Amino acid sequence: MQKRPLGKNGLKVGAVGLGCMSFAGFYGSTDIKESHATLAAAMELGVDFLDTANVYGAGKSEEIIGAFIKDHPNFFKIATKGGIKREPGATERTFDNSEAYLRGELEKSLKRLGVEYVDLYYIHRQDQSRPIEEVTETLAKFKQEGKIGGFGFSEIAPATLRRAQAVHPVMAVQSEYSLWTRLPELGMVQTCEELGVTFVPFSPVGRGIFSKKPLDPATFKETDFRKHNPRFVEPNFSYNMKALEPFNEMAADKGVSPATLAIAWLLAQPGDMIPIPGTRTAAHLKECADAAEMTLTASDLAEIERILPVGFAHGARYTDSQLWGTAVYG
Repeated sequence: MQKRPLGKNGLKVGAVGLGCMSFAGFYGSTDIKESHATLAAAMELGVDFLDTANVYGAGKSEEIIGAFIKDHPNFFKIATKGGIKREPGATERTFDNSEAYLRGELEKSLKRLGVEYVDLYYIHRQDQSRPIEEVTETLAKFKQEGKIGGFGFSEIAPATLRRAQAVHPVMAVQSEYSLWTRLPELGMVQTCEELGVTFVPFSPVGRGIFSKKPLDPATFKETDFRKHNPRFVEPNFSYNMKALEPFNEMAADKGVSPATLAIAWLLAQPGDMIPIPGTRTAAHLKECADAAEMTLTASDLAEIERILPVGFAHGARYTDSQLWGTAVYG
């Protein structure tokens, strides 16, 4: 698989990574055996960049990864996150970017992963009560101590990134980005390219909307994020599926799955993007990884833009509770 750098002149990893949120059951039940089979497939495919977080299943995702890499060391480069706080029994989350809290959570993540160091550590969500310069200094300290190889931020604004970069070079920024979620094009993609910061799109296949097998919201479990998400409920879901028909036909004409084509589109965007599709199965991971071997022409990109223009998706990205409440996505 082709390689891309994490940060300017930084560590190189496969152009397609693996988001491990689904290991914690966010899109349906799974188990450690299935998750480990997916990690084994990742090794075979050259997918060597894993993305997880301390809050995915209250540490479950990190524990599953840790159990696997114990017997398969020195292959994967790992990114994890901290900064989201939920007190026991609380129904809402808060954000804490203090040094004391981040240090404690990082140590717990390292223990669950069974490592002394992670390649990339993100602030999962920004604590607005704390200047980003102060948070950046904390992260730089972790790097100096040898606990992390570099750091980044999830879902921040371009201006905030510039302020952080003025303190210390930032390795990566992570935000939701796909053909049906294109908000990062309003400055973040351009800022990352300008500053030499790697942009890491999560949910690059639209939480399964670009899958080869048609989705049926009636089959979603109550715990599935999509069960109440505006884009997956009617009438929005039917509108979205109708809009995707010509895109799916284009993928079929090229002999690839819609997921492969959707990720290939991301890889063709400016900068060194490293999408991190989340999956629980080896077969779906292969579809995603195949995008790294696919080259889209200018004509292909123009056709995709025509059939799926900016803003085509019906429905908001999150409900209010998904945005501010108990759920943690990405």
